[in-house]
Amino acid sequence: MSAIRLDIDGMTCASCVSRVERSLKKVPGVSEASVNLATEQASVQAGPQVTAAQLVEAVRKAGYEARPVTPERSRPAAQGAIAGWQVALAVLLSTPLVLPMVLGPLGVHWMPPAWLQCLLAAPVQFGLGARFYRGAVSALRAGAGNMDLLVALGTSAAFGLSLVLWWKAPGEPEHLKPMSSYER
Repeated sequence: MSAIRLDIDGMTCASCVSRVERSLKKVPGVSEASVNLATEQASVQAGPQVTAAQLVEAVRKAGYEARPVTPERSRPAAQGAIAGWQVALAVLLSTPLVLPMVLGPLGVHWMPPAWLQCLLAAPVQFGLGARFYRGAVSALRAGAGNMDLLVALGTSAAFGLSLVLWWKAPGEPEHLKPMSSYER
């Protein structure tokens, strides 16, 4: 038996881990496969006839990307910095949309106009949230569902409904107005 380690990209939840493990265990000659979501790595115990290329192909068929781990190559340290930058930008763009919900119970009834809400939400939905769409497409191609698919469906439905209601309503749609404008 030999041990083969792989870097796995695209996993976001425990369902992804299970799917990758199942696909690796289906490769003839594999006796054990263990996937760690936190480190994004798989450890595979297999017979000498099993190659890393076979394992990488099995992971790709499951809808994820894989590469053999080699001592000279490690994951780029910049990945965490990019993720932090994306989170900070999402928080910055989302704050004016969340603030009315936080301030409402305190008696402050303010809401940005619908066009500004759309302008702030669209980059978060489609730019910073693009990773969810990529993960959803990969899951669908693999004939499976995952958290990316659920997030993409849910946020797209909410975003789409807001656009439809904004388009259909003259002036400012009710769901985009501050609470003080509603009749109590």
